[in-house]
Amino acid sequence: MLQTPKKFTLVAATAEGRTRLNAFDNALLASGIGNLNLLKVSSILPPAAEFVEKLSIPPGSLTPTAYGSISSDVPGEVISAAVGIGFSKNDFGVIMEFSGKCDKAEAERQIRAMVEEAFEVRGIPLVEVMVKATDCTVKTCACAFAAVALWY
Repeated sequence: MLQTPKKFTLVAATAEGRTRLNAFDNALLASGIGNLNLLKVSSILPPAAEFVEKLSIPPGSLTPTAYGSISSDVPGEVISAAVGIGFSKNDFGVIMEFSGKCDKAEAERQIRAMVEEAFEVRGIPLVEVMVKATDCTVKTCACAFAAVALWY
């Protein structure tokens, strides 16, 4: 059985690259988690997980991560990515991810609405929401990336 993560952080960044994959890789680097192996996870934050500004994770580590990303090679297009975490009083949290062709403000609005619905359908009171978002206007080939990285 895998350990339950004890810490988490929110990151978001945009970057350009020569290809969509390079733009994605560059956005990961810009967000501070580019030298990790991301394991995409679904949307539950473990109970009592502690927020930290920056996780100290050895390069190459398998890192549970909930993320949204979008890449585009359409010059002038606005792209964004966001993550949000809803917190209950004494229980687990819910993570939501978003990416789309919109600005940061719209991405944040979408994330908040998604978190609110997640708590509503679970019948759990929502106490607090944390959001991290980014956007950019594509120059040549860009990626917007936002994530909640979990660690032990």
